[in-house]
Amino acid sequence: MSAQSEGNYAEALQNYYEAMRLEIDPYDRSYILYNIGLIHTSNGEHTKALEYYFRALERNPIFAPSF
Repeated sequence: MSAQSEGNYAEALQNYYEAMRLEIDPYDRSYILYNIGLIHTSNGEHTKALEYYFRALERNPIFAPSF
């Protein structure tokens, strides 16, 4: 998350995509998907961000930040 907090969104996305490849726990994957959505929101890509928020909710239906 340090790359994301520093505004290096390209690096952060690469890290999150790698984490998605490795992580198997649905709860943890929902956090990763949510963070990917945050980056897309920051980049003004709202439709793409919504896709990731919905994917996070599919894995964890009570994941409040995704709402």
